[in-house]
Amino acid sequence: MSVPVAWRDRAVSPQDVIARLPPVATAFVHGACATPTPLLDALVERTDLDRVELWHLHLGGPLAFAAPRYADRIRSVSLFTSPGLRDAIAEGRADFVPIFLSDIPALFTSGQVRLDAALVQVSPPDAHGNCSLGTSVDAARAATSTARLILAEINERMPRTHGDTIVPFQRIDAFCVTDRPLAEHTPDPQTPVTAAIGEHVAALVDDGATLQLGIGAIPDAVLARLRNKLELGLHTEMFSDGVVDLVRNGVITNRRKKTYVGRSVTSFVHGSRVVFDFIDDNPQVEFLPCDLTNDPAHIRKNDAVTAINSALAVDVTGQVCADSIGSRIYSGIGGQLDFLRGAALSRGGKPILALPSTAKDGAISRIVRELAPGSGVVTTRGHVHWVVTEYGAVNLHGATLRQRRERLASIAHPDFRAELLRP
Repeated sequence: MSVPVAWRDRAVSPQDVIARLPPVATAFVHGACATPTPLLDALVERTDLDRVELWHLHLGGPLAFAAPRYADRIRSVSLFTSPGLRDAIAEGRADFVPIFLSDIPALFTSGQVRLDAALVQVSPPDAHGNCSLGTSVDAARAATSTARLILAEINERMPRTHGDTIVPFQRIDAFCVTDRPLAEHTPDPQTPVTAAIGEHVAALVDDGATLQLGIGAIPDAVLARLRNKLELGLHTEMFSDGVVDLVRNGVITNRRKKTYVGRSVTSFVHGSRVVFDFIDDNPQVEFLPCDLTNDPAHIRKNDAVTAINSALAVDVTGQVCADSIGSRIYSGIGGQLDFLRGAALSRGGKPILALPSTAKDGAISRIVRELAPGSGVVTTRGHVHWVVTEYGAVNLHGATLRQRRERLASIAHPDFRAELLRP
């Protein structure tokens, strides 16, 4: 199927695109760098909405709909929340769903959540009449496959990505055209703490390992210290700028992987223009839905899977809180347990949790006797293996509760070790 040469003539304003959404509707919103901000801005301008539910993962850019004055008309449902929605969730103006990233697409494909529309940001159609989901496939693949309407922002600057990213132009019901920068996440500056954590984690990465890692100062610090490694692979739910240098310098080759040999596998990216340019029309980067990238049965097929994830707090038995501060929702379950379990099942795999030993400028230990009331246990103590802070790395797998306490205390900040060891 080809695309009409004058396809741009069919473009309308963001307001006219959003006018297609029924006043009572359930809609998916494309996330991270692909957040369709013009459509969300147009949504809040509508005064005839009765109740619109927006189902989404992490959203980037300004989120006007999260303001209290829209709460009676627009309800956010976070499957992994953004900083701009934490207050709304805490105040009861928005909802949060605790769910594994690998389970999210089935919410839509099974009909458990019936989508009236998918609000997405895509690339311009190619000569074959296909747009691309660009920087985020994750659950957007399932949403665009099942939603009754596809309402799109076609952004001239959205990278065209390879893999399961296609949205046929003829499938789009209404669209606006933009030429604007994508929402970016610039790398966080390194500190002595993140640098030390990076050193400890990098020491655990073997030549030939297949990496999974997220975004932030710690993953960036790890990546910066892998330049002497050989034949690494990448199978991850997401990556950012730090991966690009390792690919270009021949550190990440993907030659030793058992699946998608020669290609870096991801579900979405979240970074700066550096990573956007890298993935644009790059057949060596395979974008797949998150029910595939995060399936432990698929993850384990690669050898030496090294999964590097973060935590907000770890108790002395190894229970991990990663989605809340007490009962206040901070992020989401995401893919942490998917990959920690997949790595544990991989031959030679290493599940790793990395975190600074303290918070609030050293006033609070992140390794605690007990998790704060209301804290969610994202990763159970049975799933935890390696835990890393700036003070070292310890392996809890197969360790007794007494041994776990001793090992975790050894990598806690010295100011808190005595309290952690107290009977």
